[in-house]
Amino acid sequence: MVTALLAQRGAVVLAILLAIGANLWLVHRESVLDAATNAALFAVIAWVIAEVCRRLIDSLEQARALTRHLALREMLLDTIVATTPIVTLDREGRTRRVTPAAADLLRVDRETAMAQPFASLLPGFDDAALAKARQGGEVLGPSSGPWTSGNIDKPGPPLTLHANVLPDDIAPEHIVLTLGDQSQAETIRKGERDLNDKLSSVWRLNSMGEMAATLAHELNQPLTAATVYLHAGQAELTRLGTVAEGPAKTIDLAKTQLLRAGDIIRRMREQVATGSRSFTEERASLIVLDLAPVFALTGQDTDTTIALDVEEDDDQVLADRIQIQQALANLVRNAVDAVIGREGARVTVTGRTLGVDGYEIAVCDNGDGIPEDRIDSIFHPMATTKAGGMGLGLSVTRSIVESHGATLVVSRNFQGGATFSFRLPRPTESEI
Repeated sequence: MVTALLAQRGAVVLAILLAIGANLWLVHRESVLDAATNAALFAVIAWVIAEVCRRLIDSLEQARALTRHLALREMLLDTIVATTPIVTLDREGRTRRVTPAAADLLRVDRETAMAQPFASLLPGFDDAALAKARQGGEVLGPSSGPWTSGNIDKPGPPLTLHANVLPDDIAPEHIVLTLGDQSQAETIRKGERDLNDKLSSVWRLNSMGEMAATLAHELNQPLTAATVYLHAGQAELTRLGTVAEGPAKTIDLAKTQLLRAGDIIRRMREQVATGSRSFTEERASLIVLDLAPVFALTGQDTDTTIALDVEEDDDQVLADRIQIQQALANLVRNAVDAVIGREGARVTVTGRTLGVDGYEIAVCDNGDGIPEDRIDSIFHPMATTKAGGMGLGLSVTRSIVESHGATLVVSRNFQGGATFSFRLPRPTESEI
C-alpha cells in the first residue's frame, strides 16, 4: 500500500480499489450501507494521504534542486569574490573582509589586515575619504587622482576606489570598496604622452625644415642679385678710377660674405631636399594601430568617430616609423577639422596590402571635400584656410611621403568628403 501511495496517481487509484475490494471480501459488514460508507471513507483517507505524500515528495525534490542551485551559485560567487579586489569596512572604517586580489593590490597580508583601519592599508584614506565612501560612488584619491597603494619597501599600483553602501541590517559590514588596478591605464597614458612628445618633436623639426627650405629658396635670389649688383658697382668704380684701395678691399670682403651666405643657403637646401632618414623594416599595420589611443582621444574631444580598418597580414614595409606616424596624425587632424561640428562626423583610416606594389594607407572623411580648383594649392607651404594656421601641415606631410618614394594622392570619396592616400614600398634585401 505504501509503495502504491508513493507511485503515480493511476497506481494509487488501483491500489485503493484493490484495498477496498479486499476489505469488502474479508470483513463481514452488517449492511451494504455500512460497507459502502467504510469503503468511501477509506478511499477518501487513502487519497488524501497519497496526495500529501506526493506533495511532500515534490517539495523534497524542489528543495534538493534549490539546494544544488544555491550551492552552485555560492561556488560561483566565491570564485568571483576571490578574484575580485574587494574590501569591506564597518562604520568606523575598519576592515572586515579583504579578498586575496585586494590584498595583492594593497601589498598587505590578509590575516594582519583584518580589523585594521583601512587608512593603515591605503595611505591618504582619511576621514574625508571615509565620509565620501559612506555616500557611495567613486572615491577620488589625493589631488583628485588615483590612490597610491603599498609602501616604500613594497610599492603597489595606482588604484581607483568605488564604494557601495550596504543596508544597516547587514552589520558589521557597512561599506564595500571595489579596487581598480590602473597600472595598464597608466602605462597606456604614459605611452600616449611619449608618442605625442615624439610626434610633436618630429612635427617641429619637419616644420622647421620646410620653413628653412622656403627661406633658402627665397633668400638665395636676393643674395645672388646683391652680389651681382655689388660686383657691377665695383667694376664701374674701377673703370672710373674713383675707388681707393681701402674701399675696394671692403667691397671685396662684402662680395665674399655674400657668396659665403649663398653657399650656406645652397647647402641648407640640399640637406633639406636629400637629408638622410632612418628607414627600417616595419609593419605598416602597427604603425597605424599604435596611434589608436591618440585618435581615440582626438575623437572624444571633437565628438568625431575615428575608425581604424587595417589589414595586418603581409604588411611589411620600408619606412621611418615616426615620420609616417607624424604624416598620418596630421592627415587625421586635418580630416577631423573638416568634419568637426557635423552631425555623424566620421573619419576612417584604412590600411590595405597591395602585394608587391606595397601597402596603402588612406584617410577618409565625410566632410565637404576639397574643391577641384584648390587641390593643387593645398600642398603649397604657407597656404592655409584655417584661422591662425601656418600652412605647413600638408606641405610637410607630402615631403615625408615623398621622401619614402611615395606620392600623396587626394581624391573625393563616395561620401563627398576627401581621401588622402599613399603607398609605402616593400623592403628589399639591399635596403634593409
